[in-house]
Amino acid sequence: MSDHDQDDHLPTEHDAQTPEYKHSTGGWGSLKSLTRIFGKEASTPEALRTLERQNKPEGVMCTSCAWAKPAKPHLAEFCENGAKATLWELTSRRCTPEFFAEHTLEELRDWHDYDLEQQGRLTHPLRYDADSDKYVAVSWEEAFAAIGAELRNLDPKSTVFYSSGHAGLEASFLYGLFARLYGHNNLPQSSNMCHETTSVGLNEIIGTPVGTCVLDDFEECDAIFFFGQNPGSNSPRFLHPLKRAVERGCKVVTFNPVRERGLIEFVDPQNLLQMTVGTPTKISTEYFQVRPGGDISALIGMIKLVLDAEDQAPGTVLDRAFIDDETGGFNEMREAVAAISWDEIEHASGLTREMLGRAADIYMQSEKVIGIYGMGLTQHVHGFQNLGMLVNLLLLRGNIGRPGAGISPVRGHSNVQGQRTVGIAEKPKLVPIEKLEEMFDFTSPRDEGMNAVAACEGLLEGSVKAMILMGGNLVRALPDRERIEEAWSSLDLTVYVGTKLNRTHLKPGKSCYLLPCLGRLDEDIQASGPQSISIECSLSHIYGSIGKAKPASEHLKSEVAIVAGMAKATLDHNPKVRWDEWTADYSLIRDLVEQSYPDDFRDYNGRMFEPGGFYRGNSARERNWQTESGKAEFTAPTVLSAIGAEEAEGRLTLITLRSNDQFNTTIYGFSDRLRGLSGSRDVILINREEMARLDLEEGQEVALVSDLDDGVERRITGLTVTPFDLPNGCIGGYYPEMNVLVPLSYHDKKSQTPASKGAPVRIEA
Repeated sequence: MSDHDQDDHLPTEHDAQTPEYKHSTGGWGSLKSLTRIFGKEASTPEALRTLERQNKPEGVMCTSCAWAKPAKPHLAEFCENGAKATLWELTSRRCTPEFFAEHTLEELRDWHDYDLEQQGRLTHPLRYDADSDKYVAVSWEEAFAAIGAELRNLDPKSTVFYSSGHAGLEASFLYGLFARLYGHNNLPQSSNMCHETTSVGLNEIIGTPVGTCVLDDFEECDAIFFFGQNPGSNSPRFLHPLKRAVERGCKVVTFNPVRERGLIEFVDPQNLLQMTVGTPTKISTEYFQVRPGGDISALIGMIKLVLDAEDQAPGTVLDRAFIDDETGGFNEMREAVAAISWDEIEHASGLTREMLGRAADIYMQSEKVIGIYGMGLTQHVHGFQNLGMLVNLLLLRGNIGRPGAGISPVRGHSNVQGQRTVGIAEKPKLVPIEKLEEMFDFTSPRDEGMNAVAACEGLLEGSVKAMILMGGNLVRALPDRERIEEAWSSLDLTVYVGTKLNRTHLKPGKSCYLLPCLGRLDEDIQASGPQSISIECSLSHIYGSIGKAKPASEHLKSEVAIVAGMAKATLDHNPKVRWDEWTADYSLIRDLVEQSYPDDFRDYNGRMFEPGGFYRGNSARERNWQTESGKAEFTAPTVLSAIGAEEAEGRLTLITLRSNDQFNTTIYGFSDRLRGLSGSRDVILINREEMARLDLEEGQEVALVSDLDDGVERRITGLTVTPFDLPNGCIGGYYPEMNVLVPLSYHDKKSQTPASKGAPVRIEA
């Protein structure tokens, strides 16, 4: 941040001089967007039949976000982004061997990510041919045999098995088992890049790696506090229970550097009255544009006010019985908060004491409070303390472990949480290793494996020799992208499992295979007949999913079959490991999951199509604190901002954003409708006050450079200055394009989650 006075920019309303979306989230804008995507994706009639079944009992679970599926679904239980994901997967376009015969990988690297994926569904297994620099068709048998031979010749500890969050619980369980039978725990996953702070932080503080809320809590809470989460683009179906909560009197308080339309107002596209003559539902009672990383101080300020109110009227504000019986560390936290001045709080948060007082009043007047957060809280150097302060606030009045209250991270990918649940984890302590050893008669590695950051460090230093990617676009999603891309070609083996061509597939190792898989929406026929899979949502419920769309090609295999095929070709025979039987009948895999995790998956096969999913439980929800102390722990703050870099003249904080027309690294188009932006993604967003201070003009072309002094030059050029309503001292840019500016070493101190919401940069005209 620059060292000028930043506390004079404290907007509570949108800056009228900068772009914005003039309408409500949802409504006609959402329907128009879907119509546009339907035509552009060359979608088949099957897509409409799939949307009719989406997120319903005995239906197909959305491939987009991880929001919960209600027991009594709407007529259309899908949102704009979920529909985009469905239409994207069920496109009629095909990316065949003939396409690859016409294009070298060097040529395709000049294409935009959007154009790569617009080639459609992959149809055949492919092998990279270095002499021609092209992918060529290969049989499944040849591909599996070659992959197995490569893996047998490598030290298992030098290989990495990554998973994107797309695969169902069945394939995920087998993938983790394959890794451990092979001899490693190198199982990084997409949560390493976004919500690992949650997994590590919540586990330490309240004894569970996931949130404590269920859907019913949103029907009886009195207040919801949002931090760094945008339901309008990232989890739009969440807007329905949010709308109901507001309409019955629930207060919503939002802290976010960006004024996101989904937390301002919403029109239900399925409510004809509201769509025609009704008025939009106003969502946020209060909306505070906190400085990036300033959530720690904003929360400290609210905690300070709550503690002051208790001092003035002892026994009327805090839940003393809960604090005394169920928590530890309260006095240390209180002393640390008391030592922080209001000047420090206001400067670090960018908010006034009066603003934080309004938020604290709502908190104290509410009997049941839910804390919601997203990557705006987790993707920071001090993301753990962001999370710790939010838990502190909730613990003060006993708002964890009772109905209508709790903490609720909103996950991104549809099964990212579930994969962790069934063993996609680099930490052996999170997996029932002894039980797996007994079930499958082997000795599992006990050493901790590599997460995503450690895998990249191993790649850069040369110790990682192979990357097996179960879905995703990892090269594009990682921080320090240019350094990672340059090192990627040194790998001995790369295996990419996916549905469409993406940027990562254009970076082959010395030996490389691109294996096309069935999508979740596709019919999956195995030896025993049609198969179903299952996934877990952000609220810890498990749902069965049945794909019925005709597969894009007869040459596709399911993720289960691909994992089994690679494993059979790699591992020695073990009579207790029955890859063929498991591929033939996925219910047998679910039996194994239940045997491995009996408390979470009791009667798994019998309950997987239960309306609303079956709840696998949460110890903290029952106030059974599985922490080292046996209690929920308060956190004493040691910093005032989650940003890891000090303030300096000319330094700005970069926050990365996703547009309304993308999901993770998938770009559906070039409209960021809900922010009033469209066209190029090569922009920097900055408020006009900062533009004047830095002598920048609207439309000017500039470069951004990393301002972390670690001896590595990071630069992105050709960015257009675009005025936008943001706090002073920060700029916005789109993910994944801006990943090149996020250093691999710049991550949360506890979880190693990349700090993509607070990277230090400078603008060069």
